[in-house]
Amino acid sequence: MTESNGSDAPDRADHQTERVQQTGEMPDWEKRFRAPRVSLPDWAEDAPDRSLFVSNATGTYELYAWDRATGEQRQVTDRPNGTTDGVLSPDGEWIWWFDDKDGDEFGVWRRQRFSGGEDELAAPGLDPSYPAGLALGRDGRTAVVGRSTDEDGTTIHLVRTGEAPVELYRHRESAGVGDLSYDGSLIAVEHTEHGDAMHSALRVMRPDGTTVIELDDTRGGTEELGLEVLGFAPVAGDTRLLVGHQRRGRWEPMVWDVATGEETDLELDLPGDVNAEWYPDGSALLIAHGFEARGELFRYDLAARRLEKIPTPRGAVSGATARPDGTVEYLWSSAAQPPAVRSTSGGVVLDPPGMKSPGSVPVEDVWVEGPGGRIHALVQKPAGATGPLPTVFEIHGGPTWHDSDSFAAGPAAWVDHGYAVVRVNYRGSTGYGRAWTDALKHRVGLIELEDIAAVREWAISSGLADPGRLILTGGSWGGYLTLLGLGTQPEHWALGIAAVPVADYVTAYHDEMEALKAMDRTLLGGTPEEVPERFEASSPITYVDQVKAPVYISAGVNDPRCPIQQIENYVKRLESRDAVHEVYRYDAGHGSLVVDERIKQIRLELDFAARHLPS
Repeated sequence: MTESNGSDAPDRADHQTERVQQTGEMPDWEKRFRAPRVSLPDWAEDAPDRSLFVSNATGTYELYAWDRATGEQRQVTDRPNGTTDGVLSPDGEWIWWFDDKDGDEFGVWRRQRFSGGEDELAAPGLDPSYPAGLALGRDGRTAVVGRSTDEDGTTIHLVRTGEAPVELYRHRESAGVGDLSYDGSLIAVEHTEHGDAMHSALRVMRPDGTTVIELDDTRGGTEELGLEVLGFAPVAGDTRLLVGHQRRGRWEPMVWDVATGEETDLELDLPGDVNAEWYPDGSALLIAHGFEARGELFRYDLAARRLEKIPTPRGAVSGATARPDGTVEYLWSSAAQPPAVRSTSGGVVLDPPGMKSPGSVPVEDVWVEGPGGRIHALVQKPAGATGPLPTVFEIHGGPTWHDSDSFAAGPAAWVDHGYAVVRVNYRGSTGYGRAWTDALKHRVGLIELEDIAAVREWAISSGLADPGRLILTGGSWGGYLTLLGLGTQPEHWALGIAAVPVADYVTAYHDEMEALKAMDRTLLGGTPEEVPERFEASSPITYVDQVKAPVYISAGVNDPRCPIQQIENYVKRLESRDAVHEVYRYDAGHGSLVVDERIKQIRLELDFAARHLPS
């Protein structure tokens, strides 16, 4: 049994780093983490040459300002644990960024001039909180700020430069700022006052807090449908709001005129989930279509009601935006090819200098019959390898998320070391319809593991996986499923590697941020005091004494989502029975934005597997 803090971690990872520094050697898996990356640039609506993006160019993910007219790029933030939450004001004059402490997600908004200078408190008079949305006005002095705390639930304030903040909204359940209309006269809010944190209703308010109109598709029970704000039309005097809905069992957009209440259903003939945003003149929509782990783009002409495909390579589109000149910029990658910001005008839009990331092997699609329907899984294996192979089941977080045919440095590292990697879009995943996403309620964790078990059986029977060398791993919700799977399916797994997991569900509920409490009440049907049997059935610590495989756990000591104490409770139970385990604690929150830290964690995981997986 071994335990470690950040400063006491097993030394092998540090020795490997020293060797790389001394010899100049660097394996491909490490290059994939170190190679500079950029996010899809956001741009100011009234100053489109001014953009904001995130990059790891310095070794830590930070915000950068980019003046397209001059080509100048400037690093905006510089913090030990990195910064990724930033918003550019419509006039392009200000960059707002969220300032928390060591990754705990609890903090305040600050702002800095686009041209540079000192940071200043962006919303004086508002105490630190968890963020719950932000919308900035075109006048350069107005903001709508959403906040979440245990004491107040969700509050929304109108903030104007030189004036005290004005509270517009308050409720115990989770809510968030959706958007601010072009002229600043309308504020769209997503809320869950009905108590279902997975399905929001919409309210449009005036800046004085009075309600203009509401839209609510929730109906109680399992038939509740969600809504989401996609944005007001970017045109003066236009009262159209783009809304995402689930009325046909999937996410798709419609146009809602909040002045008249008229709803315009687009009825797009596309399978899978559909998202959208406005073209800058409000005449068309940029449609992002996700289906079976891949993405594609379309332009939808609102007057002609015509859908036109925008050519993109096969893979995943992680974000897209329509520019004033009609071109579309999008962030694209595939499992085999690293991400790049591309444009329909041709070429790469933003190509960071420095080391280029090596590619990896493509994914293979697998469909497996499961207890709740067909399960989609993505498989990667070393080029030319034949089974049975040691196999890593890497489980995605969320749970309302999905794995896609996109570039991922973590799975590629396992492949480089001779492992097959299987990623499962279990029930609870997005992209396969509302019923699939909502299926995990009440039997939380156990349903997902049923699907993972079905794919495991396929992997063995197909000859891909060696049944004696199966690793269950994941981060966040994937880490939770890892610990739960090791306890409820102890004969299935030779090894478990859990990053920032839920380990003791009851303690996690009481310690986590308020928005996640609301989500857990929705998933499990109440609080630990109201439905103790459900929390017990879904908690990894319930089954910790049944764990047989060696366990590796990594945790951020400032994590507000999967707090450290509930992990310590689980570790103490492992210690009490001398179970083989290692723990790595690091000074950050729910993961790290520091490249060296990410590499160290992957190296420790690879090393743990090499030492404990049967040969």
